[in-house]
Amino acid sequence: MELLYEDKSYLIIGAAMAVHQELGHGFLEAVYQEALENEFSQRNIPFKSEIPVTIYYKDKPLKKGYFADFICYNEIIVELKALSSLKNGHRAQILNYINSN
Repeated sequence: MELLYEDKSYLIIGAAMAVHQELGHGFLEAVYQEALENEFSQRNIPFKSEIPVTIYYKDKPLKKGYFADFICYNEIIVELKALSSLKNGHRAQILNYINSN
């Protein structure tokens, strides 16, 4: 699979894997988010958290939007899921986030 921003993506994935190795599974998403913030900082990965993202409908911004868990390097959206597996609905939600920008 080819990744957009491959080098940066691998750094982000490495940070997420480090959090998972340390904490394992079973915590709420907020715990993983705080731990990942710490890991990003330790690894000098630039990030912003809980960033509002505007969704457009027919080129008009909607009042409702969503908050990206992280935006790293000002170009990569990182969406956390504290689940044992992703379902099709989760994948669709993430694809909608990506395609809304």
